[in-house]
Amino acid sequence: MTVPEGSGNGMSTATTSDLQATCETLRARIRQVVAIESETVDLLLTALLAHGHVLIEGIPGIGKTLLARTLGRCLSLEFRRIQFTNDLMPSDIVGTTVWRQDRGRFVFVRGPLFANVVLADEINRTGPRTLSCLLEAMEQGRVSVEGRTLELGQPFLVLATRNPIEFHGTHPVPEAALDRFLLRVELGYPAPERELALYLGQDPEQDLARTEPLLSREQVQELCGMVATVQVREPVARYAQRVVTATREHPGIALGASPRAGMMWLRAARARALLAGRAFVLPDDLKALTLPVLAHRVVRNGGGSSAEFLHEIVEQTKVDL
Repeated sequence: MTVPEGSGNGMSTATTSDLQATCETLRARIRQVVAIESETVDLLLTALLAHGHVLIEGIPGIGKTLLARTLGRCLSLEFRRIQFTNDLMPSDIVGTTVWRQDRGRFVFVRGPLFANVVLADEINRTGPRTLSCLLEAMEQGRVSVEGRTLELGQPFLVLATRNPIEFHGTHPVPEAALDRFLLRVELGYPAPERELALYLGQDPEQDLARTEPLLSREQVQELCGMVATVQVREPVARYAQRVVTATREHPGIALGASPRAGMMWLRAARARALLAGRAFVLPDDLKALTLPVLAHRVVRNGGGSSAEFLHEIVEQTKVDL
């Protein structure tokens, strides 16, 4: 399959239909392996195309690793998993230089960060140095090793998990670290019929083994480049600005959204519009991404979820088109 190129002035009918068909097939293939909602698949694809990263929250055993592996396989992307622990060092995820007797010199052995889809499991179990190393890679797309700067592969997507129920041996994840994630996604239990199918013998590993890639890595990169061609018209940008400003003025919110949060919100909306086959962002794109993008960046007075206040702000903010 060849992904047609878009343009700044719009998107051809062929491009639109091709994108919609591709996305629909991709959703179906991922959901055939993983018991997950289509909306969650769309959020992962949105982050990937927008050069962002995802914080996944959910209890153990609901398929987070399987989801990341399936996404990588469907898009011909290399997948690696990192289990974060208290004694994990930056060199364990970036790599290290070792002496190779057969070559008679030191050789840099790349760590698991040099992949396209990286599952960073339980990031709240590691120390500040290793977490800082991960954040540098996420933000800049490169790492520093012994005075050298090495570029990571592209596309580069980190799916980080945080266990919400176990706190022994964990560290709080700073607000500044949470801000590095474009989206936060919550995974819950599968639908009853999907869970029953597992009990009756459905093997997700066999389903994954039978799954064929839908796009090549080069085609995924091409789609990532098309996100920049999606237009954000001034009324939509003004709507986003009013919502962000309202989070700073709400009496129930201690820390409102930053300008960077607003920019990332619009970047994610561009990717969502592209997945829908549009060359322009609608207010509905922003509304659908309000909680995934802004909820972990807005701090409520007294702690707790800011979802209620964000819903209130979005509903009360007018859209002038």
